Amino acid sequence: MIDLEQLLPIMLYISLIILVIFLIALVIRLMKTLNRVDTILDDVNRKMIKVDGLFDIIDRTTDAASHVSDKIISGISNAINFVFRRKRGNEDDE
Repeated sequence: MIDLEQLLPIMLYISLIILVIFLIALVIRLMKTLNRVDTILDDVNRKMIKVDGLFDIIDRTTDAASHVSDKIISGISNAINFVFRRKRGNEDDE
């Protein structure tokens, strides 16, 4: 009969072999998952570059519109100031 001194190392070796096989399978699955995640991240990165170009165009357009509206408002403000200064100058002379 097998005594306890022989049975425990055999059970330990069997459990270690099962653990190593399980860990190898887990690592292989993790590598496949990481490859899929890497592919997805590359796809998202490419799409973000395209969207970034679109946002850059929108940003330039809004800056140009803001610049034009600032020039128009500045011109109107200068015209109004010119009219009121002229009227004040005429009233002071009289």
